[in-house]
Amino acid sequence: MAPRARHQVELSIRADLYRVMTQSAEDRGQTATYVVLDQAVEHYIRYVVPTQGTVRPEIRARARKSIEKNRKLLELLAQ
Repeated sequence: MAPRARHQVELSIRADLYRVMTQSAEDRGQTATYVVLDQAVEHYIRYVVPTQGTVRPEIRARARKSIEKNRKLLELLAQ
């Protein structure tokens, strides 16, 4: 398997997080770079980005309820 192309980046994170992360990586036989960048970015792209535009169902329900409650006022404001 051919190695994947890589980009070099500069990293600045809180010292306390770095200590915990490097120890955790070392305990698992991984490099700090792999844990910090590869895994963190992959997690962000896979799990965080897709939820950025998502509105929780309970918020949608409250918005619908508010719209129904204030429908007359909204119609008057629209005129």
